[in-house]
Amino acid sequence: MEYTAVKLVKRPVLNITPDLFEVVKLQTPELEEGQILVKQTHMSLDPAMKGWMMPDTDSYIPPVGLGEVMRSSGLGEVVESRNADFPVGSRVVGLIGWTEYAVSNGEGLNIVPAEIPAEAILCVLSLPGLTAYQGLMEMGKPKTGETIVVSGAAGSVGSLVGQLAKAEGLRVVGTAGSDDKCRWLEEELGFDKAINYKSANLRQALADATPDGVDLYFENTGGEIQHAVFERMNAHGRIIVCGMISDYNTDSPSAGPNWINIVRKRLTIQGFAMPDHWHKIPEMSQKLAEYLMTGKLKYRAHTLHGLESAIEGINLLFTGGNTGKLMVEL
Repeated sequence: MEYTAVKLVKRPVLNITPDLFEVVKLQTPELEEGQILVKQTHMSLDPAMKGWMMPDTDSYIPPVGLGEVMRSSGLGEVVESRNADFPVGSRVVGLIGWTEYAVSNGEGLNIVPAEIPAEAILCVLSLPGLTAYQGLMEMGKPKTGETIVVSGAAGSVGSLVGQLAKAEGLRVVGTAGSDDKCRWLEEELGFDKAINYKSANLRQALADATPDGVDLYFENTGGEIQHAVFERMNAHGRIIVCGMISDYNTDSPSAGPNWINIVRKRLTIQGFAMPDHWHKIPEMSQKLAEYLMTGKLKYRAHTLHGLESAIEGINLLFTGGNTGKLMVEL
């Protein structure tokens, strides 16, 4: 059977451009013992993909090889199986790639219940939710009554971090790039305050929103907000560094804050990447499902249609053009 896939054939210089990819037609092979054939139905687009395209071999995960199908996580259905752990009809989530069909031995794939909507799986129970949970709960160690600031708060990870923090009894302040996104954070997700980071009086707005200082900072973006929050950190504060999306499409990364506050405030700064924590996925998924089923987590999806829409659509992540978790319905 013939199917469509998208391969990475060039490295980005600065931006992600269509010439980096090649749309190809492939044939599904005969399955070997232990293998399954997955028909992908929904594919996730995430900022981390920019790093996966780069040639850096010293990162947390090897780069996608030139000529390989572009890496991504997704949701699919097992349509053929020679693996007893993944019977035909099972829904699976994991790294599948930019492809309509994929052959796998099941490694890295997890079966998900049939009754959970596809959007909920990719918005909450896959990479965004796992990242939010690991970063906030396992590394940030939030305590009731503390104040957290989340940059990129309207994004797929940031929006979940803020809601998890609210569920744990924190004061939650988020930053986003438009007034509409800020209204959504406050009115729909229950953030205590959302700030448009393009405001002329950003530092004053942050000070007004954090009268007791900042105990936790969940960093998704970098940029000016990083400096503003760093200045307001309380003693023994924790900074969780998840991403720096403002620097992903620049050839000269912005300077970070002066480290003197790390000493004065005895701050803990922790970077992390999810491949280190794949073994915790079943446990974290169960905890996220509990938050979801009790109405503590809401989500919003921005859905593109057709595999090839990813080629141009991925750039919505870097322009702020997406309104919710960016995904492709195949």
